[in-house]
Amino acid sequence: MAEGQKWTVDRIGGALGLAVAIVGAFVDIPNAAVILLVLGLVAGWGYAADAHVRVIVSALALPVMAKAFDAVPEAGSYLAAIVTNIGAVAVGAALCIMLRNIYRRFVAA
Repeated sequence: MAEGQKWTVDRIGGALGLAVAIVGAFVDIPNAAVILLVLGLVAGWGYAADAHVRVIVSALALPVMAKAFDAVPEAGSYLAAIVTNIGAVAVGAALCIMLRNIYRRFVAA
C-alpha cells in the first residue's frame, strides 16, 4: 500500500477476500462462496466511480478465464480455483456497486 493510504473497512474486506480466495484453493472452507461474496460486497463499497466498469467486467471475465488454467499440468487446478475465487469476490464487489448505483438513482435522487 502506498504511503499515506489508510486501511479502511473496504480495503480490509478486499484483502481478506483475496486471502480467502487463495487459501480456499488449497483447503476446504465451509461456506467459502458466501464468505467470498460478503467480502466482495464489503470491498465494493470503496470503489471510486471510475473503477466501476473495470470491476463489473472483471466479475464477468474472471470465472470464464479461470478455466484456461486447467490446461496447466500439476498447478492448473489450483490456479483455476484461485482465479475463480477471486472472481467470486469481484462478483460481490460488482453487486455492491450496482445496488449502490440503483439506490442513488431511484432513492437518493
